[in-house]
Amino acid sequence: MIASQGSALPRKKRNLNAYMLGLCLTFVLSLVAKGLALLPFLDIMGQLVLAILLGMVYRAFAGVPEYAMPGIAFSNKKLLRLGIILLGMRLNLADIVHAGPKVLLLAAVNISVTLLAVYGIARLMKVDPVMSLLAACGSAICGAAAVAAIAPQVRANEQETAVSAAVVALLGTLFTLLYVGLYPLLGLSPAGYGVFAGGTLHEVAHAIAAAAPGGKEAEDMAVIVKLTRVALLVPVAVLVGLWSSRKGGRTAPGERTRIPIPWFVLGFLVMSGIHTLGILPESAASQIVTAAYMLMAMAMAGLGLNVDFAVFGRKGGRPFAAALLGSCLLAGVGYVLVKALGLA
Repeated sequence: MIASQGSALPRKKRNLNAYMLGLCLTFVLSLVAKGLALLPFLDIMGQLVLAILLGMVYRAFAGVPEYAMPGIAFSNKKLLRLGIILLGMRLNLADIVHAGPKVLLLAAVNISVTLLAVYGIARLMKVDPVMSLLAACGSAICGAAAVAAIAPQVRANEQETAVSAAVVALLGTLFTLLYVGLYPLLGLSPAGYGVFAGGTLHEVAHAIAAAAPGGKEAEDMAVIVKLTRVALLVPVAVLVGLWSSRKGGRTAPGERTRIPIPWFVLGFLVMSGIHTLGILPESAASQIVTAAYMLMAMAMAGLGLNVDFAVFGRKGGRPFAAALLGSCLLAGVGYVLVKALGLA
């Protein structure tokens, strides 16, 4: 009896060490991504995008030991949800109200058009329904964070989530560079250009980087409009959960179909409310947002560690093409709406 207890303890210790190894690996990759995101050009990509790519590169060149996978899985599931909740501290709902109904209308139309377009094009290209939805939500709402938030609603696996997040992240980076080059030709005021960038680009980092040529006014408007789209993640996540349940979704044998409730997304909304009410000082809110991005970067690194470049090439090509066409449509619709709504 004593011998069995003695053998159990080292095994538990080994399991804990392996668990911590996976967590530490994602943490180090997220720190490297944060440092790289401070460099010229790489700042356009942002910490989350770089964390995904670093995870994929690490897997390709160093490999990932199987015993580290539990800690990596904890990062890309549990820490991801905590990061999304804390990210709500960045969103001040009062800013959205002050921006006016036109901005909300623009965000809602852009999201609706992009969701339908990317999903429809992806399905025509024979992309799996789950990856089609993930690519559509990531393109329409807020990039990799939206992919990660929607994934549990449709029971996506790690590879599907990682490939979809990487596709949207890379596409957002390409469009950011394109916007910077097109800025002098668009004929928009700094505020109008900020609305355009925030209303059509994928990640918050993309919107800020693209708006930079327009100065502070453009950057401020880009953030407000972009966060308006982020706020719409909550109703979209609920609707996707309802739709997935009605369609049958992915259920285990003998499991009843149920409506997945995105509690972590609702937590995001609660944190937004706390920030809006000014319960915490701005300095504390800023630190919480920094922590949120670090947790989400750990999750993105974990997702990247689950995908190699061969899988990305095999599974990512058609979703990338669908998201590219949908993003072009989003840019066109967004530009027309900025002009039509008098926001130019």
